Amino acid sequence: MSQPHSPPTRVPAGARLMLGLAAGAVAFAAADTYVVVLALVDMMQGIGLSPEQLQRAAPIISGFLLGYVAMLPLIGRIADLRGRIPVLTASLVVFALGSIITAAAYDMPTMVTGRFLQGVGGGGLVPATLALVADLYPPERRAVPLGLVSAVQEIGSVLGPLLGAVVLAVADWRAIFLLNLAVGLVLAAAIAAAARRVTADHPDVLRTHRGPPDVVGLLLLLVALVTGGLVFQPPTQLLTDLTWGQLFIPFVEDGGRWLTPVGAVTVAAVVLLVVRCLTATRPLVDLRAWGRSLREADVVGATYLAVALGGVILAFATADPKIEVFSDQGWWYLLGAVVGAVAFAVHLRRAESPLLPRGALAARPAWGSVVVSFFVGAALIAALIDVPLFARTTVYPDSQLMAALVLVRFLAALPVGAVVGGYLTRVLPAGVVTAIGMMMAAAGFLAMSRWDIDSLESWTATIPLVVGGLGFGLALAPVNAAVLAVTADAVHGLASAMVVVARMVGMLVGISALTTIGLRRYYAEQAAVPPVQDVCPAGTTRCAEYSDLLKAAGIAQEQTVFLGAAGCALVAAVLALWLLRGAPTRGTTPLRVSSIG
Repeated sequence: MSQPHSPPTRVPAGARLMLGLAAGAVAFAAADTYVVVLALVDMMQGIGLSPEQLQRAAPIISGFLLGYVAMLPLIGRIADLRGRIPVLTASLVVFALGSIITAAAYDMPTMVTGRFLQGVGGGGLVPATLALVADLYPPERRAVPLGLVSAVQEIGSVLGPLLGAVVLAVADWRAIFLLNLAVGLVLAAAIAAAARRVTADHPDVLRTHRGPPDVVGLLLLLVALVTGGLVFQPPTQLLTDLTWGQLFIPFVEDGGRWLTPVGAVTVAAVVLLVVRCLTATRPLVDLRAWGRSLREADVVGATYLAVALGGVILAFATADPKIEVFSDQGWWYLLGAVVGAVAFAVHLRRAESPLLPRGALAARPAWGSVVVSFFVGAALIAALIDVPLFARTTVYPDSQLMAALVLVRFLAALPVGAVVGGYLTRVLPAGVVTAIGMMMAAAGFLAMSRWDIDSLESWTATIPLVVGGLGFGLALAPVNAAVLAVTADAVHGLASAMVVVARMVGMLVGISALTTIGLRRYYAEQAAVPPVQDVCPAGTTRCAEYSDLLKAAGIAQEQTVFLGAAGCALVAAVLALWLLRGAPTRGTTPLRVSSIG
């Protein structure tokens, strides 16, 4: 287990370069979260689904979220035990692996597997990068780099759909994920190289392993990649060749692609590579060391927590937020989440070295940051989901793209607010900055709750979007700064992960609660609509006047959701003032850091 180190008193040489690369990786992974917005239909067709089967594509989205959220606490804990740089580079490699599997996917299971690995890799970058800030910067100087990390993450969410549109304009959807593969590997190599330039004595940063490459391991990896590529996407010329085509004929009837000669070679190469990594003196991947880290990080407890988080994710993420709160299996997923949560709680009391060390989040600003982050997420999701829905209901009924672009005004303001929030946290208490930001978000939502059918056609609609985006941005850096300021150095990765997980879970629970409230308003408004024969001319089944009445019911639903989001934002503001007070984010006398043990 890593030994805690004292916070740095100065910024070490090369820190800005390394942090810039890590933040760039976070932004690129964030872009991938949204890149499927435009590519989803093409991805469905690539695995044999028609656009009419959109509901069957839900696992493509939920698989990514499952990997991103459910595995985050474990990855954050491993970052504390094994070091930030190994976790950053490993996360990028996993992200790249998931990208190539997604690009080569030929059916739903392989595509979901690829997206899951992308989620694991992309999610793992966030807590490791936030903890890296704490390793490299003294407490009174962390807020600005934390704000910058949050800013580039949100910029990635803006650029994601645009990147997808550019790539789709000139190439197939698979090119998006091949680009991910190339960028992921380049960033992993660049971060590993930049780590050597950090000269200060920070073991959590510098704990990297160097040595000559494992040639045998590299050859086995190459064989596995080449033959695996042939399994996933066999060239037509080889399939139709009388000689080479025999490599793709299953050993048994209906045996599938993996029970072919080329599939068997792939499996054998992977097995031999794993054996090599477990037995070699200097393996390509030190699986023994990673295995020790998994055990030290409490993989059993992490599994229980992953089941709990996974149940919540699947219950909400597989539902259509426009018409339902849960998917058809939602209550079963929630039951599994409850079982996992109970098992995790019992495990924490009994385990000698649990995933969440005793006292790790004992300080009020520590657990308070988690609570505040939950309500920030619950409010934020209303903007991300319901602003485009409002646009579809009113001015862009026939254009998903134009409706989504309305949100760009909000998303463009968010990273600006994140940077400003970082600077403000250097002179104002973290709770005050967070409260100001969330009150601005509440004001933006209150203005949105008064939108009508023509509002988005006026320039004034931009004001609440920009104010709301700036407000949410202001709240990001101080929440992260507060949790890092009052937790022990040895749990910064885990603490950062818990804040991110809380925000993501808040988004999922928030959209469910707000959807419930909004649907009740919709049904009430719809019940007040007179019968169509009382509105439309005789002999017609629909007319513009009747459509306007139904559209008004939909607008009322979205107005109610915005009001609910304003309430969540105000709750976050009040809690921030109370729970984050005393967090030493301005270089004042440090609050006693909670012990772990």
